[in-house]
Amino acid sequence: MSDVAVPAKPRLSPRVRAQRIRLVQYAVLGLVVVLAVVFANWQQIGQAFFAPKMIAATLAQGIGRAVLNTVVYTAGAFLFGLVVGTLLALMRLSEVGPYRWLATAYIEFFRGLPALIVFIVFSLLPLAFAGLEIPFAPYGTVWLALGIVASAYLAETIRGGIQAVPKGQVEAARSLGMSAGEAMRKVVLPQAFRVMLPPLTNELILLVKDSSLVFIIGVSAGGYELTKYGRELANTNANITPLVIAGLGYLVITLPLSVLVRRMEARTARAR
Repeated sequence: MSDVAVPAKPRLSPRVRAQRIRLVQYAVLGLVVVLAVVFANWQQIGQAFFAPKMIAATLAQGIGRAVLNTVVYTAGAFLFGLVVGTLLALMRLSEVGPYRWLATAYIEFFRGLPALIVFIVFSLLPLAFAGLEIPFAPYGTVWLALGIVASAYLAETIRGGIQAVPKGQVEAARSLGMSAGEAMRKVVLPQAFRVMLPPLTNELILLVKDSSLVFIIGVSAGGYELTKYGRELANTNANITPLVIAGLGYLVITLPLSVLVRRMEARTARAR
């Protein structure tokens, strides 16, 4: 009796295999959603996180001021960080050794230090230096504390953007009689900032969220940002709804910035 050859089972192509894996993932995700909907205590969730009376109270008691403070804190810190970060980036690229060493030490120190620690230090400065007053408090204090940390990160972003500009651009500018400073200011930096716009906007989004650390310095009610405002109301009323509304306030600020980043990245990709 002769052996009958069994035909080999055809192997799935990578595309079909990927499609089946995605279907399994979608099925698992759908199952998780269904279980969550079925077994969740929606009445308790509504009372704890979406209480109608607390939503109305949160919106009526000054959330607009908290949103404005969050924007002002972030904008001031970003501008401070951008200016200082640009100087640090130029120092990192300088041929003068001490400039490079100082910039490197500053960047590595503040990139490795949590922003929370910086805020704590600034909150204790009046104890260490009697009579010390930072102008425009509490805004000036926040701009300095948050801006110092931001400048360390922005410096590396700006340095990368400057180095991305072809050296031929600098050589062409110098051949036209520009000094090194003029070539950097008029030729390199404008091109570098166009490349850096998406990552700079990402840093701005991170600053919006880091502004929640303002509570460390002990601001008055008029200086509350979103997190402090929501937490005070949540503690007073023993309800999480104000913090949920505060979180939505952050989304109102950051989502348009995220859309802007995607559009700038798409425009940059088309330009290439």
